[in-house]
Amino acid sequence: MEPLVWHQDPPEKLRSPILVIAFEGWFDVGGAATGAVRAIHSDDSVHLGDIDPEVFFDFTRQRPEIRVTADLDRYVDWPRNEIHSAPMKQHDRDLLLIEGVEPHVRWGSFVDSIVELAERFDVAMVVTLGAMIAETPHTRPPLVTGSTTDPELAGILRLDQPSYQGPTGVVGVLHTRLEGSGVPTVSLRASVPHYVTGMSNPKASRALLERFERITGITTGWSSLDEEASDWEARVDEAMLDDDNIISYVRRLEAQYDTRAESAIPSPDDIAAEFERYLEQHGGD
Repeated sequence: MEPLVWHQDPPEKLRSPILVIAFEGWFDVGGAATGAVRAIHSDDSVHLGDIDPEVFFDFTRQRPEIRVTADLDRYVDWPRNEIHSAPMKQHDRDLLLIEGVEPHVRWGSFVDSIVELAERFDVAMVVTLGAMIAETPHTRPPLVTGSTTDPELAGILRLDQPSYQGPTGVVGVLHTRLEGSGVPTVSLRASVPHYVTGMSNPKASRALLERFERITGITTGWSSLDEEASDWEARVDEAMLDDDNIISYVRRLEAQYDTRAESAIPSPDDIAAEFERYLEQHGGD
């Protein structure tokens, strides 16, 4: 059985798309990354297919769920990785989206499926979204760290070049495989407060989308998460009202954050223009 299960073709040929990926699991604290990808969907998004879960999951670790409809019909919802196209009519390129669950086994074959997808749609670049715990206050905009192994792209987008060595998730395997195939890749990671990780974090999703829009120039609608982000922050404030120790700790984190955030942020328009020039120059590689 082929891992890629196609439901339909895109309504029309995608224009030099950027592939955006997020997986639930180790690299998605508070569901921030997968929440960001879901927020990009529009009425024009098309569910193209899935990566078949049968060979990539241990269902004793991540069990399928029974769902009963209003008509009492029963369905089994399996852990899936869905593939959507998102036409960006106001821009010169479109998006491909993969959002789902980090697989348990056969990571090599799973990554091969994504590489096959990238080749089929002639993807210009892959951007993975993630969220990790950090010593950051919930009262400030989440810091988003970006990295790429491409030194030219790192300079254009003001990104780091990764130096991490140690245990990794499927995202690390995917980046290595894509880079070896010559596909430009970028990783964007939001910092999530370590003292509030058990609830979904729309504020971090918003920060990821804002940073993605800043570097690509592609509209993500991140401001639509403003109300959810404000409500989330208010709930955290309320939960810590009677704990003087945690309040004092958050104030220290705020002071540290403000010191780090003093450096100037370059113009989003300038970065996006440089990014487009990079993709145009490397489109034939």
